[in-house]
Amino acid sequence: MTASHPVRPAFVPESGAGTVVELGDLAAALDGWRPRLVASDLDGTLLSSAGEVSPRTRAAIDACRAVGIPFVGVTGRGPRLLDSVRAAMGGTGIAVLAQGGYVVDFGDGGRTEVLRTVGMSNEDATAVIGAIEAAAGELVVAVEDAAEQSEALRPLRVQHGFDWPYPEPAHLLPRHEVLPVGAVLKVFLRSPRLGEDELLRLARGVVDPAVAELTHAGLGFIEVLPPGVTKATGLAVALDHHGLGFGDVLVFGDMPNDLPMIRAVTAAGGRSVAMANAHPEVLAAAADRTSGSDADGVARYVEAVLALGSAGV
Repeated sequence: MTASHPVRPAFVPESGAGTVVELGDLAAALDGWRPRLVASDLDGTLLSSAGEVSPRTRAAIDACRAVGIPFVGVTGRGPRLLDSVRAAMGGTGIAVLAQGGYVVDFGDGGRTEVLRTVGMSNEDATAVIGAIEAAAGELVVAVEDAAEQSEALRPLRVQHGFDWPYPEPAHLLPRHEVLPVGAVLKVFLRSPRLGEDELLRLARGVVDPAVAELTHAGLGFIEVLPPGVTKATGLAVALDHHGLGFGDVLVFGDMPNDLPMIRAVTAAGGRSVAMANAHPEVLAAAADRTSGSDADGVARYVEAVLALGSAGV
């Protein structure tokens, strides 16, 4: 991480972030399987609660790459935070942003190539917000602007009263001006009465997945995405780029937005790992558990796997 590209602070649950988990006999658990690609969520997983990639974690990322194992960052952060993601990734490799809706290849320090960009129309976004409000009551709205490269770097469009948690520039707007005329990358919905788990449950009961994908990242609000946009479909773009499949992946996550990629990797025979500070649904879905994000959980697990050597050794 460099001072010119700071990683913004993460908002992770205090409980479990500093917990150290003993990994046990990984050789027996993996039974000869070894990763050909490592994928990790950022906030609450790869990054500490101070929003930093620790020296130990940076060394683990470098160690993967040194033996030919790509390291892919998979985050909910939108393209307006591209510099912070580039810094977390050490300025190289593929990163999946916006819950899978925006995928980039940082290359080796050269020009960033956009591999995937997906948007949702104003009409669809308006209809989805209306359907969720009919079930959950009035909501406060923020919008990530269109997935077009020229627009995706614009500041977030935030309704007055949303209480956006990140210290970044934003357009504070009245509700009727929050949605732009054109396409949006994603919509954030906050309820003054309901937590994100309850709001997500209600929203999924009234929104057809063919119209929009819904998730949350543990920040107090839910996210509305174009249909089919998940961390799994975003990660698939990176896997196609490397000629690999989900069964080749070692994946780390902590929140419900990580569940699609955790489930895809698990179903294909890869290895999924939940952080000690993970959401209960993630802890239940992942095959294994590692230390918390403030205890270098990703690094500890990667170090142990790399120490086992190649498959069959």
